[in-house]
Amino acid sequence: MSKKAHGPRTEPHKPIRTEAVFFLGLLGFFVPMFVIYGLWSGWEPVGSTALALVVGLWSLVGFYLFLLSRRIDPRPEDDPMADVDSAAGEYGTFSPWSWWPLVLGIAVSFVFLGVAVGWWLVGIGVVIAFIGLVGHVLEFSRGHHAH
Repeated sequence: MSKKAHGPRTEPHKPIRTEAVFFLGLLGFFVPMFVIYGLWSGWEPVGSTALALVVGLWSLVGFYLFLLSRRIDPRPEDDPMADVDSAAGEYGTFSPWSWWPLVLGIAVSFVFLGVAVGWWLVGIGVVIAFIGLVGHVLEFSRGHHAH
């Protein structure tokens, strides 16, 4: 009986497989809870619909990640033998001194406050959100950061 020495993996590792297993595995919890809740409550419309949506959305994410894991190249975080510097590099372009996320946060606050206080605040929040979204998207197209 020979023991295999620990070393680098010879078979290809599956990218994003962990995330897909997490989402699809928890369907084994959400589906029975949906059925139990439905039978126990006599298929009460609000809770049953909410749990059905949870099952549907959770399965959408899980199946998307499963299909994606078959199509993309392995990531450094998927390889247990990878070094820390394997993931080094640029992750995107961010504007560290941007005020537009604050404007968007204020707009969302107005929208949620409008649902509780008065619907007229929702309109103000939507206008502020539109201004903030346009400013955030076009931030690198004008001024000091223009390309």
